[in-house]
Amino acid sequence: MLSSPAEAATSASALFAGAGPGMAWFVASVLASALVVVLVAWARAARRRALDEQARVAQARKLKQQVDLVLASSGDAYWELDVRSGNLRLQGIQSLAGPMAPADIAINAWRDPFVHPDDMARLRQHVERHANGDTEWFDSEHRIRDGDGGWRWVRARGRVVERDAAGALVRLAGTTRDVHALRAAEREARVAVEVFRNMNEAVSVVDPEFRFVAVNAAFERVTGWAASEALGQPSSVLDSSQHNAEFYQRIRGILAHAGHWSGEMWQRRKDGSEFLGWIELSEVTDANGLRTHFVAVVDDITQKKRAEQELRYLASYDTLTGLPNRSLLSERLSRAIIRARRQGSRVAVLFIDLDHFKEINDSLGHAAGDRMLKAAAARLQASVGPTDTVARLGGDEFTVVVEDLPDGAAALALARTILSGFATALEVDERHHVAITPSIGISLYPDHAMVPTDLLKYADTAMYQAKARGRNTVEVYNEAMDAEARRRATLLAALRRALAQDEFRLVFQPRLSLRNDRVVGVEALLRWRSAELGEIGPAQFIPLAEESGLILGIGEWVLREACRTLRGWHDEGMADLSCSINVSVLQLLRAPLADQVASILAETGVPPGRIELEVTETMVMQNAEQALAVLHDLRRVGVRVAIDDFGTGYSSLVYLKRLPIDTIKIDKEFIGDLTDDPDDKAITATVITMAHSLGLHVVAEGVETDAQLGYLRGQGCDEIQGYWLSPPLEPARALAFIRGRQGAPRAPATA
Repeated sequence: MLSSPAEAATSASALFAGAGPGMAWFVASVLASALVVVLVAWARAARRRALDEQARVAQARKLKQQVDLVLASSGDAYWELDVRSGNLRLQGIQSLAGPMAPADIAINAWRDPFVHPDDMARLRQHVERHANGDTEWFDSEHRIRDGDGGWRWVRARGRVVERDAAGALVRLAGTTRDVHALRAAEREARVAVEVFRNMNEAVSVVDPEFRFVAVNAAFERVTGWAASEALGQPSSVLDSSQHNAEFYQRIRGILAHAGHWSGEMWQRRKDGSEFLGWIELSEVTDANGLRTHFVAVVDDITQKKRAEQELRYLASYDTLTGLPNRSLLSERLSRAIIRARRQGSRVAVLFIDLDHFKEINDSLGHAAGDRMLKAAAARLQASVGPTDTVARLGGDEFTVVVEDLPDGAAALALARTILSGFATALEVDERHHVAITPSIGISLYPDHAMVPTDLLKYADTAMYQAKARGRNTVEVYNEAMDAEARRRATLLAALRRALAQDEFRLVFQPRLSLRNDRVVGVEALLRWRSAELGEIGPAQFIPLAEESGLILGIGEWVLREACRTLRGWHDEGMADLSCSINVSVLQLLRAPLADQVASILAETGVPPGRIELEVTETMVMQNAEQALAVLHDLRRVGVRVAIDDFGTGYSSLVYLKRLPIDTIKIDKEFIGDLTDDPDDKAITATVITMAHSLGLHVVAEGVETDAQLGYLRGQGCDEIQGYWLSPPLEPARALAFIRGRQGAPRAPATA
């Protein structure tokens, strides 16, 4: 090894000490030359060492640049961990912490600030297993803090690169890759898969040749094709025969052009059945924008469409008869008027109401009533032309719209045809045939009105006029009917207010016993004085009250008021008096009459035997079975029952025997001609004899003369009632009259 020049000089001096001058010069020259050589050699060696160091530095720098380039291109960061010092050295950190981060950093106590606390235990476990030799590498996914102070998912992979002499872990090295975006993508993919699996809609994925590559569970449920069966199959296995080939070609053309199509399409299941689906078809493209697949989402809307159709049907058609309802009738009538205006023709509206339907319906029951309405609808359709509209407005009201009429005579002829069609009984079921007649009103466009609402209103008005004329007939609208309809509407409006405004009152007509010439009872009769219209006769307002249903409330008021009055008379010493009260058909059939009577009797304290309820012969016979049940209930309450207007109906004597009745009241029509008409005499005598044979009490109504009284007394009639005895009287006058009559015969009273 070469010495420094100073060292060489010192050695030489020691070596040659004590020599002569000449020798000393020689030696000095030699040494000087040697020193020069040594100096040159030393300089060269130093320069060579410097160049080698520069080369090594350059090589290291180049190697680092290459490593950085590799790390940057791979997206990885290189790390070394000194286990003893806890220092972590990173290289290529830009891929994790951003481009502004340094290439190399050292972090002391790196665990706490650098690794997410929730992931530390898992990371330590991976490292310990590798350090113990359980794994060749350790591999961990955990979160580290990024340059913005947030957390990013990374995947660290490394191994032990140095151990000490005792085998203890000294240094770890490896790479770390940012997998944050990858994990997010995987999470989104898992969510997408779960959504795909659990969607209620049938979802399928097809390739550009429209072959199935994926289907979900709903697809299997809706189409009947299992995934294993569907995959690889062409989507045409679902094509329906309800669409032609051009339909499917057009859809594929739209998809090829726009990449999306949606709409309704019939689909065929595996078993051949078909369903209506709402389909969304969308393309799927790759990163380069190239189309790779199509996704089809199918929602089975068969039930929804059926429900929509049912709702549309319900909105336009009557569910019982299948006829158009009021809404569809108005629409068709409007179109008919428009056509008639263009063509200069007429339109007729026939308003039809079934006579006495409510009574028949209450008698036979609502199920039989529904069958009767269906039979009536069929009878109407059979009576009109194929282009005429037959509609049901509700209840037992029907309407016929007839177009292209030359005049009103044609409409009248059609109405008579309908009347003829109802000449035979309607078949309710195999055992029952019911005879029922219609009342028909007619209005014409443009003769009577120009708009649908007025045409319907005027036809309705004419129908009510037909009912007023005796039913089972036809009336054509005229302006006089409108005045009558307005009067009727005014009367009905006033009648609705009458009960609340306390406008009703009762008058009482005495009844005389022919056995002892004593007044034994009274008949309660309803009167109405309207604050707006004045005195209204019973013949005017009682039928209207029955038609409108107001008679139910009015009838209850009559029952209560009659019992209160009778209770007052009993309290004044007239305990033997009884009171007869008329009952309407609606009270008999719709109201809980027996319970109502029992409640009023308990409220007023009137003995049940002092009340007699009067029902008409026609009312009972038209609703025989139901009426029989109600009458038995009334007898159980304890009140008496009378048949009013006997002889005007069509009673069967056999059925009459079954009725739980106490009294028969002979109608005044027979009593009025009793002294002049032999037939009336014979009928009256027969009724009295028959009633007595059945154990019934007999009351003659409308007695006005001594001759009538004498004949009835001779035939054994039990009681009489009429103007011979007294007209109907206000309560105070009636009580005074009864007191005056008791004890001896008196002259007839005057009104």
